[in-house]
Amino acid sequence: MLPRIDQLIDLALEEDAGLGDLTSRAIFSPRHRSRAVITAGHDLAVCGLEVAARVFARAEPALRTRCAAHDGDWVHRGQAVLRIEGPTIGLLTAERTALNFLQRLSGIATQARRFAAAARPSGVRIVDTRKTTPAFRALEKYAVRCGGCGNHRGSLGEHVLIKDNHIAAAGSLARAVSRARAAAPHLAKIGVEAKTLAEVGEACRARADVILLDNMAPGQIRAAVRRIAGRAVVEVSGGVRLANLADYALPGVDVISVGALTHSAPAADLSLSVRPVRRARL
Repeated sequence: MLPRIDQLIDLALEEDAGLGDLTSRAIFSPRHRSRAVITAGHDLAVCGLEVAARVFARAEPALRTRCAAHDGDWVHRGQAVLRIEGPTIGLLTAERTALNFLQRLSGIATQARRFAAAARPSGVRIVDTRKTTPAFRALEKYAVRCGGCGNHRGSLGEHVLIKDNHIAAAGSLARAVSRARAAAPHLAKIGVEAKTLAEVGEACRARADVILLDNMAPGQIRAAVRRIAGRAVVEVSGGVRLANLADYALPGVDVISVGALTHSAPAADLSLSVRPVRRARL
């Protein structure tokens, strides 16, 4: 289980059921029990099963769950991914929150699976960005990994990446690199964002370890790769979509960072259906 997941779950349950589930409590007695199954509405890469199971446990400890798939599995329409049994009130109280986690994370994993498959012939590595839902970054980056893509830095404290505003505030790219190299840990790589071929040249002269080609057209990327000539890791970012990925996965490009893996992933279609365990008085 990822760090702080119980806090996120509790916040989500409080948001949806902080005042209780008025409808379920009006219809069912605490003794009423049901079985439920969550199934896929289309072919997808499932992710978040343990999180969804944890939602049910936090909402009602008497609920029992059983995973019918594993995170990262490619499942088909109609396939069961999670089974739940126990008190009906708790099951229905947790339903929407559990599905929200599962649909969001499975949507990201499915998006990542498609990008990974499209990039495989080129050998270029696809990674995510920090464009994630606030407080959900660890979960969403986990979903990216489940889909077969990689993670960029998870926070500002992990790696040095000098972007346009750092350069503007420092006065020059060379000055920003020099200061970062002097202050950063000796094991830290120095990444620099370059928007023009002139900045690529500056980054090379400053001995940047990674040069991020930001919002460059494919022709500019080819020219930048020639100029870098293997002296740095080449990362491409900006404007990359599944439909145009092949235009950017060019020889000499090592990594493509794609914000759309997280910020534009559509929710996966998963649904929960319930039936009573036995005939019982409501």
